[in-house]
Amino acid sequence: MDHAADAHRTDLMTMTRYVLNEQSKHPESRGDFTILLSHIVLGCKFVCSAVNKAGLANIIGLAGETNVQGEEQKKLDVLSNEVFIKALVSSGRTCILVSEEDEEATFVETSKRGRYCVVFDPLDGSSNIDCGVSIGTIFGIYMVNDSHEPTLDEVLQPGKNMLAAGYCMYGSSCTFVLSTGSGVHGFTLDPSLGEFILTHPDIKIPKKGKIYSVNEGNAKNWDGPTTKYVEKCKFPEDGSSPKSLRYIGSMVADVHRTLLYGGVFLYPGDKKSPNGKLRVLYEVFPMSFLMEQAGGQAFTGKQRALDLVPKKIHERSPIFLGSYDDVEEIKALYAAEEKKE
Repeated sequence: MDHAADAHRTDLMTMTRYVLNEQSKHPESRGDFTILLSHIVLGCKFVCSAVNKAGLANIIGLAGETNVQGEEQKKLDVLSNEVFIKALVSSGRTCILVSEEDEEATFVETSKRGRYCVVFDPLDGSSNIDCGVSIGTIFGIYMVNDSHEPTLDEVLQPGKNMLAAGYCMYGSSCTFVLSTGSGVHGFTLDPSLGEFILTHPDIKIPKKGKIYSVNEGNAKNWDGPTTKYVEKCKFPEDGSSPKSLRYIGSMVADVHRTLLYGGVFLYPGDKKSPNGKLRVLYEVFPMSFLMEQAGGQAFTGKQRALDLVPKKIHERSPIFLGSYDDVEEIKALYAAEEKKE
């Protein structure tokens, strides 16, 4: 028997242990943030289980039917939303929740109120469920200034004020990627333990990548800099190899690949959607936060993404994020365009 290997296997850095270790570095901490995160993790485990069963739903009668209690079975994205809202409210640590699924923000009742705002997309890419493509949950956490009488302004803050951000990807394995402002760490769910185990400590994105990721179907509506950049990816002027195109169409999966392998993910604004399609609070900000923490960059075409100040909770913004040098090239093309004007 290989005792050394067995010892290694039994000394697992679980998500709970990691978060408690982080907490112990802040003696003033009351453990509120740890409790909040554990509720988010629980929500992700629940959704992971539901997503895994989704393909069987029609055969074993889960979707769109009435269950024993007389409740109609819900679509996965609606179900995921309810799971997260309930998990976050019951943590007793949140005061405002903003979900992609709900038009209005949720203000938590006074008795269950805490110091944090959570912005989230409960199931990003849910239209891909039926074809088995990876989908995920994205979230960001802010601290409020006044938890007694919180207002929407507490949420409409620039992304640089976020305390933490992350996503959970439901794919071939269930992967939870988190940053609390000191690097990015990836955890993988061990189904036999029901625990997330640290598998990707301190993720750093390569300085330059060989992949670009964009929906080229929108090319005819792109602006000049985006068109020029994609042209350079395909036909490099310096004689180097062209970049490979990889586009899944599920933001969590595309960003996850970009984070691990490098390259650039872009969802630019175009003539049809001048502000792009991705929402600032719970898509652009969390992913930009993670990219910067991993040594990459995130840019809107006008400014650093995390400096953006949203005016509405479902506001959209163009986004270019990924390897530092690749985003630098895109910034140079936008700067040149501005000079011309």
